[in-house]
Amino acid sequence: MVEDQNPGPDTPFCDEKLSLVLTIYKADNFDDAMAQTDAIMDVCGRGHSVGIHTKDMDQARTLAETLSTVRVLVNQAHTFGNGGSFTNGLPFTLSMGCGSWAGNSISENLNYRHFINITHLVTEIPEDKPSEDDLFGEYWAKHGK
Repeated sequence: MVEDQNPGPDTPFCDEKLSLVLTIYKADNFDDAMAQTDAIMDVCGRGHSVGIHTKDMDQARTLAETLSTVRVLVNQAHTFGNGGSFTNGLPFTLSMGCGSWAGNSISENLNYRHFINITHLVTEIPEDKPSEDDLFGEYWAKHGK
């Protein structure tokens, strides 16, 4: 176990390791922990999974909405849950997609469905076109047009 202070590209223990080394970071509060996790993802790559042990589901939602991650595992052993489990609904895999953040074509666990060819029979339907305000109004209200 190695305790590190500031995650970044110049810290050798910040990056992904395939060894028996665990890097520990201390955080003063949830926001500090989230900022450190974001800094680690700058080094290890966006899209990777994050895990949280909490009784406050708002914290888990904040992680999912704020960080560039495709999976937030809540109150689970990350090592086992990330690759799929009967108790979390993720399909079993050894290949986890990290989405376009990491240059991947998928943002989910690679599984048998990705290898099945499906033919879609497509016919025209009556147009149901939303207005731009219906599509983007909430975003524009929050971030500006």
